[in-house]
Amino acid sequence: MRYRLEKDHLSLIGRVRLPASKSISNRLLILNALAEKQGTIRNLSESDDTQVMLHALDLPSEVIDIGHAGTAMRFMTAFLSIREGNHILTGSERMQNRPIKELVDALNSLDAAISYAGKEGYPPLSIRGRSLEGGEIVIDSSISSQYISALMMIGPVLRKGLKIHLQKEMVSSSYVRLTRDIMLELGIPVVFSGTTIQIPYHEINGRDILVEADWSAASYWYAMAAFAERVELEIEGLFAESYQGDAVLPELFAGFGVQTEYFPGGIRLKRTERTIRELRFDFRENPDLVQTMVVLCGLLDIPFQFSGTMTLKIKETDRVLALCQEMGRLGILLEVDQNGSWIRWDGKNKVGNESGPCILTYQDHRMAMAFTPAAMKIPGLIIEDPGVVHKSYPRFWDDLKSVGFAFREI
Repeated sequence: MRYRLEKDHLSLIGRVRLPASKSISNRLLILNALAEKQGTIRNLSESDDTQVMLHALDLPSEVIDIGHAGTAMRFMTAFLSIREGNHILTGSERMQNRPIKELVDALNSLDAAISYAGKEGYPPLSIRGRSLEGGEIVIDSSISSQYISALMMIGPVLRKGLKIHLQKEMVSSSYVRLTRDIMLELGIPVVFSGTTIQIPYHEINGRDILVEADWSAASYWYAMAAFAERVELEIEGLFAESYQGDAVLPELFAGFGVQTEYFPGGIRLKRTERTIRELRFDFRENPDLVQTMVVLCGLLDIPFQFSGTMTLKIKETDRVLALCQEMGRLGILLEVDQNGSWIRWDGKNKVGNESGPCILTYQDHRMAMAFTPAAMKIPGLIIEDPGVVHKSYPRFWDDLKSVGFAFREI
């Protein structure tokens, strides 16, 4: 299925409520499952990723298939390793090509019983869960912050606690801090000291917690606001004080002429003068914003150089390669580092774009949503496999309709 998109005017007026943060929801689900006294999670994410996690925790079976949900794969690997029972943890074809060796090695060093049911270093995994003592481990923190978060969350139930020694420069450390902050809110001591994270054996008691809206999802609306000429958009569920690293959006978009005002219960976007002429930014802490910013800068003719993009190659798809291919359909030729550590465009390297280009999404929700705002600059833009947005933002297309987007299935 494909959608052909149209936006008949360059105004963005309305009110939308973003989905709850799946990053927060998924962490709370794991901690709640480990809690001696479970709490109430209000406004749990409706995303496919969270529903997969919820199903895996509520109805564990011998074979657990988490599809494309990378967070669920990492978190459930650690969780199942300390739960009695035998399981095969598997996923989609893409998931079976996303590395997990560092996490498995770290858990096995604690005497976990995890082996590979297929290719060495990749899912599916055969996990024989059992009680673990805990202790000290060393892990390469330059690959995935989700490995570290997965280990942190099981730390309190290990009888000796857990001390994690981090090697190399950490990527996406904002997500590790997110895990820490949620654990602290639940009363679990977590100590960061240099390159060491220490979690003692400690009782986990759930609490009544409201999950805030997803700042990552807000990025698509910020991009639309940057393209629009008139903006009066209210977004519910976002707050100035946030756990999420992507709450950097108000600061990041100020130069693009998007002003953020806070009101009780959300934010209001308005247009101001665009002042930015070139953007250099390190996305090490905010990798989920890269696709949005590449599309935005390219279509506004703003040269850019983005660093800290190395983790994009092991996401739902190789996002660096996917960006190069799909931006090429828009006539914008990117330069990238071989290892994916930077992406840049000089503002001049352009060719004629395709007429009514069809953007391939590679089973990646963020490819679909990051390119959708481009329809405000390219009438008739086509998004392939629009249903992929259910992974994180099930109401995305309904929300677009409410602000004047039109799309038809082709």
